Amino acid sequence: MKIHLSSVCVDDQDKALRFYTEVLGFVKKHEVPLGEHRWLTVVSPEDPEGTELVLEPDSHPAVRPYKEALAKDGIPVTSFAVDDVHAEYARLRELGVEFTQEPAEMGPVTTAVLDDTCGNLIQIAHTNQVP
Repeated sequence: MKIHLSSVCVDDQDKALRFYTEVLGFVKKHEVPLGEHRWLTVVSPEDPEGTELVLEPDSHPAVRPYKEALAKDGIPVTSFAVDDVHAEYARLRELGVEFTQEPAEMGPVTTAVLDDTCGNLIQIAHTNQVP
């Protein structure tokens, strides 16, 4: 068994697609019209057949209060692996991305938390090298 899909609920699918592709560097995999919304997924360019991230509309009544509560408490909805959090933090800051947590070493990992502009906090992380 492996993870096939994971969702991030977004307040605007067009804005999310731009952010997740043009800023974070993911690649659009599927875009299927479904009424007023779309089945919209992105993947890592490093693993185009890997886990797809669904940019899910947050229109269900339970979703927005959940997202707001997580964001208010500073809790990321998901985490993305990067090779170097410090380098990715610098690259994304240059692109205007806002962070709620600067890079911080937390035992075996280094993390940072960014605002995806669509109502979510996203953690980026890498495993620290053991000396």
